[in-house]
Amino acid sequence: MNTKIYKEVLYLAKELMRCANKKDQAGFDAFYQELKQICEDNDGTDKDHPVQWETLGDFTDELEQAIGIYDKALEKAIAMNSKDYLSSIGFSAALLKVELGDKVGAIQYLEQAKIHSNKIIDKELKAEIHDLLKKLQDE
Repeated sequence: MNTKIYKEVLYLAKELMRCANKKDQAGFDAFYQELKQICEDNDGTDKDHPVQWETLGDFTDELEQAIGIYDKALEKAIAMNSKDYLSSIGFSAALLKVELGDKVGAIQYLEQAKIHSNKIIDKELKAEIHDLLKKLQDE
């Protein structure tokens, strides 16, 4: 990923968190629009990367819309064959599906995330994926 863009996305994520913690909706909305613009400007270019889309999904309040953004991030991660992003984005989308009461949808995301997580180093994420999948399947 382009270092300049990565630093910009990281900066925006920190500012979005700061605004959320301070309950500064106007600031949050401004930084969110800036992040969304980066995603749209880079979409389909050599600067496109799943991390910017995943971050946008993380800060999207409307759950169905966030899942759509995560799906776009997953497409970018598939194109790169990035198991780390495929695992983390799939897990994030599954959490939203659980929140929406869509157990079947959550399990579908988790099953894919679990397959991809076999090739990642992050043991904590692997465990979270495994545990949530098991919990949903046992319900």
